[in-house]
Amino acid sequence: MPANATEPLTEATQHYLREIYKLEAAGSRATTTNVAEAMEVSAASASTMLKRLATLGLVEHVPYRGVALTDRGRLAALEVIRHHRLLEQYLAERLGVPLEQVHGEADRLEHALSEEVEKRIDALLGYPTHDPHGHPIPDAELRLEPAIDNRTVASLQPGDTARVADVPDDDAELLSYLHSLGLVPGRRIEVIANAPFGGPVSFRTEEGEHAIARELAHSIGIA
Repeated sequence: MPANATEPLTEATQHYLREIYKLEAAGSRATTTNVAEAMEVSAASASTMLKRLATLGLVEHVPYRGVALTDRGRLAALEVIRHHRLLEQYLAERLGVPLEQVHGEADRLEHALSEEVEKRIDALLGYPTHDPHGHPIPDAELRLEPAIDNRTVASLQPGDTARVADVPDDDAELLSYLHSLGLVPGRRIEVIANAPFGGPVSFRTEEGEHAIARELAHSIGIA
């Protein structure tokens, strides 16, 4: 058994595991640089924590790719993600917290959430499958619904319509901006123009006609 494998995970450890999981899920390498950027810390700080996670048996080093979650690390990451996304849904649905604020609030609450309260929130919400940003919530067995459609707004052509399925969840200013454009989960969008050579995507929502950079359009999932 890895050293100190049974000790409780700190908040920092849980945050690192969550961000490494998100990098892996996006198909990105969990290198020291990428992890540091995701955590908004120095590369030296990230390197120290990754070594700590390896000692705890939560990650393993992969040549030329950084680290990868072990089975134990993946389960721990999914537990944190379940707490976080259930809290986000509760805050948005039951307390009316604005979409751009629920991520930060859930960050502060997720580590104090007991398993009993988690179960009660889950039942109260009717066992939701997605959070208010459109991201899947791991179920009670920590199973995560696989992504079926990876299309984004950037893939739409003029005249195409779609429903916004998911949006980035960790930038309050961006979420506020997307909300002002009507680009939030469940809303309809019709593309007016999709400029070539990496140009902007123009579209229509209930809020009117707008245009966003192609890079941003790639981060907004559709169904």
